Amino acid sequence: MPLIQFTESGLYCARGGFYIDPWKPVDRAVITHAHSDHARAGSAHYLCHTDSRPLLQMRLGADAIQALPWGESISMNGISLTLFPAGHIIGSSQVRITDNIETWVISGDYKTVDDGISGAFEPVACQHFVTESTFGLPIYQWRPQEEIYNDIRLWITENQAQGYTSVLLAYSLGKAQRVIEAIRHSFPRIHAHGAIANAQETLIAAGHPLQPVIRITPDTPKADLQKAVVIAPPSADGSPWLKKLQPYKLAVCSGWMQVRGNQRRRNADVGFVLSDHADWNGLLQACRSTGAENVYVTHGFQSAFARYLGEEGINAVELQTDFGREDEEA
Repeated sequence: MPLIQFTESGLYCARGGFYIDPWKPVDRAVITHAHSDHARAGSAHYLCHTDSRPLLQMRLGADAIQALPWGESISMNGISLTLFPAGHIIGSSQVRITDNIETWVISGDYKTVDDGISGAFEPVACQHFVTESTFGLPIYQWRPQEEIYNDIRLWITENQAQGYTSVLLAYSLGKAQRVIEAIRHSFPRIHAHGAIANAQETLIAAGHPLQPVIRITPDTPKADLQKAVVIAPPSADGSPWLKKLQPYKLAVCSGWMQVRGNQRRRNADVGFVLSDHADWNGLLQACRSTGAENVYVTHGFQSAFARYLGEEGINAVELQTDFGREDEEA
């Protein structure tokens, strides 16, 4: 029996007695990161990275959470389990399990560019590698992130000169923290939608040295928001909440902005190609660096990416999962 089985509830290690990112309630769930397509409510016990624990408590209200730092191994019914940084968001981890004969690594979501706050992706040697493929097409190749950050800062400066509020749509957990870190020194007063403020305040309370934001409430004076910088989740797009910020310019921060037409369909003034997922080259780099003999490709462009890996001499299998339904990049 292989160490990992693919079941209707998710990736299951029968010998260890646990699931990894199950999409149905189970007894023991090992969680790669706190996005809701990977961390779902209802399981009896959770295990995650130390930095994910307060996020799971915030999002799931769960109390039975065991936390591990990266690199520390524990035994679960004789199966060794270790977490390694995935670089996707704060606390995101790859899960390595081994019986000293067979080794699997489940990546969760990841990016190979170090954003300075999420931990640098660390290749982990294994025989079997389960990878995402959110942007698994050659068209998705990211520019250096500092160039994108400079573009964002310049855009805000231009908006302020013209009398506009700058609204950046960024997913509340992960993307928002990157955007805030990118602009905090140039624009220290950053206003935020409640969903952004909740995540930021939770992380700050957990000890992360992040920039505090100013929560926008019904009592926030309109004058305070004139020419301000505002971070909001994609769900705010087109909402009455957003209309109260007029006059404003709207930016969408997403890997999908790489494709022409997506900016127009989102009614945005500008799109910044900024993703918390690996691009085409990052995916290839990650798969090759593990030395895995078998790669299992999950959510995204899994058919195309698995086919390309096969042409490169890597045994790749397309795997249907319930991941990839959380953020604006799903």
